[in-house]
Amino acid sequence: MTGFDTDVLVVGAGTTGLTLALQAHDHGARVRIVERRPEPFRPSRAMVMHPRTLELLRPLGVTDALLSRGDTSPSVRLHLGSREVAVSADRFDLPGTAFPHLLLIRQADVEAVLAAALAERGVLVERGTEVVRVARLGGGGARAVLRGDDRPEQEVRCRYLAGCDGPASLVRRSVGGWLGGDYAQEVVLADLELGASTVLEPGVAQVVVGRRGLVFLFNIGERAGWRMLATRPAGADRQPFGQPGPTVPATALQSLLDEAGLPARIASVAWSAQVRLQHRLASRFSRGPLFLAGDAAHAHSPAGAQGMNAGIHDAVNLGWKLAFAAAAGPAGSLAALPGSALLDSYAAERRRADAAVLRLTHAIYWAEASLNPVAQLARGVLVPLAAPLVPWLLRGRRLTAAGVRTLAQFRLRYRHSPLSVEVHASLTPVRGGLARRGLRPGSRVADTLVRCEGRRVRLHELLAGPGVHILLQADARPVPERLLGALTHAYRLADRPGTGMLVVRPDGYVALRAPVVDEPNLAAWLRMVGLLVG
Repeated sequence: MTGFDTDVLVVGAGTTGLTLALQAHDHGARVRIVERRPEPFRPSRAMVMHPRTLELLRPLGVTDALLSRGDTSPSVRLHLGSREVAVSADRFDLPGTAFPHLLLIRQADVEAVLAAALAERGVLVERGTEVVRVARLGGGGARAVLRGDDRPEQEVRCRYLAGCDGPASLVRRSVGGWLGGDYAQEVVLADLELGASTVLEPGVAQVVVGRRGLVFLFNIGERAGWRMLATRPAGADRQPFGQPGPTVPATALQSLLDEAGLPARIASVAWSAQVRLQHRLASRFSRGPLFLAGDAAHAHSPAGAQGMNAGIHDAVNLGWKLAFAAAAGPAGSLAALPGSALLDSYAAERRRADAAVLRLTHAIYWAEASLNPVAQLARGVLVPLAAPLVPWLLRGRRLTAAGVRTLAQFRLRYRHSPLSVEVHASLTPVRGGLARRGLRPGSRVADTLVRCEGRRVRLHELLAGPGVHILLQADARPVPERLLGALTHAYRLADRPGTGMLVVRPDGYVALRAPVVDEPNLAAWLRMVGLLVG
């Protein structure tokens, strides 16, 4: 089928949709991105970016701009009952990454950076444009009907359509169900100014862990100096999940601060909202040319700061696959491959990973905010008793690093993916640095120091560009020129003795490992992802 208006139509211009559009564009796809909201600004709900997310965004050329807008050394004062503990989160013991820290950054700033990067590439977000109908086309591809203010409906035909349109996703209705449940608690958000009598350290986040739940006070507001986030029992209002609902009176906000024991008096409230929470996972992440990512595919509490980060993981994973599939030929041309491995791998990889994130956030939120008597007892009695141990625990750098690695998804592996291939054809053992246990197919490639083309360089610097990267050990045969191209690169690591090779996907995971440069298997993998024809 021919005559598509675009390769990839992205529905929704939040952090997930913008990242997906960037990733697909940089890997060769024609992209359109539409957004129902007429204005770019909306109050941020996400405030933390994890180091692994920064790694994923680095090849898109946006990390410097993100770092310039955020805080890489946030300070926190934990209030545990009557005890206070100062925590500095400037650097963690995280070898193997260029970003051994959290980034405190407003979601709105992330969206601004990503939208600017798209605009530099000539891709503008089409705001005030809503998708009202979606359908799959019989010969391959999808059809979307767009509606805008004072404009007639427009039909767009695309090879692939990505629904990044939030928890109430229209696209999801054409893909699958919505599994999970509601939380008995809701989140209160507010931007406010504090009175002159309030004595709180500027630039230090106040975090209260109390019997009734959590209260956060960040000096990083958007419409006022301070952002407040608190949990409380859900009200009777039935506003849409995940969307800012009715305003919260200043008296109610002050009561939450008073119950938390924070010495803060509210002088004015610039904006407030209550947000209903849920824990849900789409029954399917894809159906034919339709795909789900971010909040359209999974919704959970803010515990662990996973929402924005998990959505960006989805987007980086899916974007290059849609681009490669679109470049391979007419829609559906990859269907001849066994199991349509490239496109099927998105759901196979990300649904499993996002289900694990959902379980993690559910457990953390139960401990942080549940009104279950056991959880309340732990927060109200056991946590304050254990407060003196917190500084000692935080000084245990390995323990802290292990927690950050888990939250940041450094431990994520796609071992069972159809794109993860281990070649055993040769009896020659893989030797040296590329043979480490952690570099099996499906594993993240760490940022180590290597020697390439006569200079010492960080490995992620070599990988900081679009495409597939082939890493050769020092004594490996060269990769035949016919297997290389604009999006297929090869690098010889002179300080890694051996004859083997690793193929690294655009999202930084090992795709193929072989003890020698195995041309037939390498060609088969490149053909599987659409980079080699014939």
